[in-house]
Amino acid sequence: MRQAGTYSGILSGRGISGRTGTHSLPLARIKKIMKKSGNDVKMISGEAPIVFSKACELFIEELAKRSWMMAIQSKKRTLQKEDVASAVIATDIFDFLLNLVSDSANSDDNPGILDTKE
Repeated sequence: MRQAGTYSGILSGRGISGRTGTHSLPLARIKKIMKKSGNDVKMISGEAPIVFSKACELFIEELAKRSWMMAIQSKKRTLQKEDVASAVIATDIFDFLLNLVSDSANSDDNPGILDTKE
């Protein structure tokens, strides 16, 4: 008899932590982004946005934890964009984000990607 796979909990809505309920990120928005990613994407299975949602949640959680550790090392209790930039610079797995945070970390004149002001 076939055993349940590694991702069966994620696809059934239980997630890795075993929690149930709604997803933290909007699945319709994820599906829309996936469709706009290329002209050759015509259809997307129902499970794909769920897996992408969980992957994004895990990515955000890891980045937030590492950023918080940077804030604590600086003896701050408020997470700031400099802490996120420091976490990205200090962590090898976030190297793909270096060009996004290097400009904003070097100067306050250049708003960069981490600013929420528009």
